[in-house]
Amino acid sequence: MRLFFCFCFFFMIIFSTSSAYDPLDPNGNITLKWDIMSWTADGYVATVTMNNFQIYRHIQNPGWTLGWAWAKKEVIWSMVGAQTTEQGDCSKFKGNVPHCCKKIPTVVDLLPGVPYNQQFSNCCKGGVVGAWGQDPSSAVSQFQVSVGLAGTTNKTVKLPKNFTLLGPGPGYSCGPAKIVPSTVFFTTDKRRKTQALMTWNVTCTYSQFLARKHPSCCVSFSSFYNDTITPCPSCACGCENKKSCVKADSKILTKKGLNTPRKDNAPLLQCTHHMCPVRVHWHVKTNYKEYWRVKIAITNFNYRMNHTLWTLAVQHPNLNNVTQVFSFDYKSVAPYGSINDTGMFFGTKFYNDLLMEAGPSGNVQSEVLLQKDEKTFTFKQGWAFPRKVYFNGDECMLPSPDAYPFLPNSARANLASLWTLSLTVLLLVVFISSL
Repeated sequence: MRLFFCFCFFFMIIFSTSSAYDPLDPNGNITLKWDIMSWTADGYVATVTMNNFQIYRHIQNPGWTLGWAWAKKEVIWSMVGAQTTEQGDCSKFKGNVPHCCKKIPTVVDLLPGVPYNQQFSNCCKGGVVGAWGQDPSSAVSQFQVSVGLAGTTNKTVKLPKNFTLLGPGPGYSCGPAKIVPSTVFFTTDKRRKTQALMTWNVTCTYSQFLARKHPSCCVSFSSFYNDTITPCPSCACGCENKKSCVKADSKILTKKGLNTPRKDNAPLLQCTHHMCPVRVHWHVKTNYKEYWRVKIAITNFNYRMNHTLWTLAVQHPNLNNVTQVFSFDYKSVAPYGSINDTGMFFGTKFYNDLLMEAGPSGNVQSEVLLQKDEKTFTFKQGWAFPRKVYFNGDECMLPSPDAYPFLPNSARANLASLWTLSLTVLLLVVFISSL
């Protein structure tokens, strides 16, 4: 019996570890860096930097939420560039009242347009943090915090514990804070460098298994050489919302406030057989002598959600020969150096980087031109379709391989061509003889 429990425990560890591992972005994580910049009478002032090192996974509206537990009886005297959601019980303080007295504070980013004296560098974006592969300059968020009752030396300061990160929902697991070499800063003229008095890092990794029970997107296929359209699998994203879904022609859609997100982020989905908030359709459109063309369409079926800074990661063996992408931006992703079979598509800024909620405007699409590799190229056995598809960092459910639109059987195609030719000749003979 003891051996059985040990085996189960070992299996759970392996499963939980593998579920947090992303094969297309093995080194992706969000790193929180705390830099103590100065000491105060009873604590310190620190700059907290959130760096998103994930290639194609970002934090979208309503943004990140960060929490931790203080090691002692610390309080937050003030914050710039962020705020806690609750002040807590500060009744024991006379005169100056701290910004937050909770043992476990919850911090959120400020919204755009706050007064200048409340802003800090890389702050005030409503918690939205871009993906590193999409735009490194938007993949960072910062705020400043003044901590009291915390100790005033490197030896007396105790590191916070139990960090949590919502981005905006669950899925991130954060490790313990670790002291690292102090961060070095350069002056504007680059002639002098300074360093933080003390620095510690916290690493948070994402697991789709922890984020949700079902996938959040699905993929459908079609091709020019087959009349069959392979739809998303039925209930690909679970059918829990089947009773509350809305039909595309429902009069409810004209109701005001329908598109307003709820605090619990509960979706309002269009009724479909797959019940997914997002569907990605991959259509093999044209076959040229040296090239072939694909059309990609992304459709949003959630009436309460629009996707800012959306990303689409695709694994396909011919993405090493992308010739042109017409309406999306494209960047190659090479997680293993020599293997170049993964790419990331994302919207062009100020054009289609916002995927609107369900409805007439709730889709974006582009065509991709790829050059054929004569050594490996073939349309047989579903080769033209992707191996993996990720939307906003979550893996989408693909149809079963035996349902892919395969090439017609060559023998049947030749037989059909022979019958067509024979019938044409027969009609021609009849027509000539009747003259």
